[in-house]
Amino acid sequence: MTERTFTVAVAGATGAVGETMLRLLEERNFPVRRLRLLASERSAGTSLTFRGEEIKVERLSETSFQGVEIALFSAGATRSQEFAPAAVKAGAVVIDNSSAFRMDPHIPLIVPEINPDALAGYRARGIIANPNCTTIVMVMPLKPLHDYGRIRRVIATSYQAVSGAGAKGIEELRRQTLAWASGKPIEISAFPKQIAFNVIPHIDVFQPNGYTKEELKLVFETRKILGDESIGVSPTTVRVPVFTAHSVAINVETERRIEVDKAKELLSTMPGLVVFDEPEAGRYPVPLLAAGKDECFVGRIRADLSNDHAINLWVVGDQLRKGAALNAIQIAELLIDRYL
Repeated sequence: MTERTFTVAVAGATGAVGETMLRLLEERNFPVRRLRLLASERSAGTSLTFRGEEIKVERLSETSFQGVEIALFSAGATRSQEFAPAAVKAGAVVIDNSSAFRMDPHIPLIVPEINPDALAGYRARGIIANPNCTTIVMVMPLKPLHDYGRIRRVIATSYQAVSGAGAKGIEELRRQTLAWASGKPIEISAFPKQIAFNVIPHIDVFQPNGYTKEELKLVFETRKILGDESIGVSPTTVRVPVFTAHSVAINVETERRIEVDKAKELLSTMPGLVVFDEPEAGRYPVPLLAAGKDECFVGRIRADLSNDHAINLWVVGDQLRKGAALNAIQIAELLIDRYL
């Protein structure tokens, strides 16, 4: 990476992803010359620590980006739509973690290990989209299989941690668990139903076709990232009472038959993906294994008993890191290496 340093802004700095971004900027020794922390008026005036220094959080506004070269957004789609154009106008490149720009044909949707060359398209709008957290975890094992055998169809069922809904999701599971343990009434606010000791097949808003927005993200984002609109994706997304790390059960049907041993070989070559697959020894991915780690873990790799052109696998990744903050920072690192 270049020795040049940059003025970086984090919009949504006090949220779960924003705080993870700060940790990763420090862990990865990102070339930050100056850091600006931006959030809603409610959080403005508080302070966060970066490299041992207390930095005051400022209110996010259209004038927040003077002198900023890289703006990392994780403040929700509405704020991204409102303020990202102002950041670009001020001269910053925006890397946006919301759903605001992902399906815009003029804005690249990037997972650096998968489609780094698509990053060149950022010049059209000055914005780069970070995919949905579940999509990122899912496409990591799909990429090498697609390159080898061309994917026809994916059936995916996600098991998504509460932190995917932000700090309020984490707090809701904690509060409901404590209330259940002490025999107190359980209050529901962050999720449509009780999440403690429950699973909820409902993430985001239901659409007229019976699927939720979260499920449709898996369909359209997967196709865009892999660069193949013909891939069929049948998704179901489920919220589970886990604090961190999303899991996805995937059935992959390919044009070219892929034997299990070959699949393991292909998956083991994928950067950022760890094959963890010795089920007879109790070695298979679980959320507690992936939480706090940068890699995604894949296991339970086995032939589909009903289709000789399909295999089953199970992938787990920390959605706050690789599913959000880490992927955004990897995009920024790639941007610096290639274009800035």
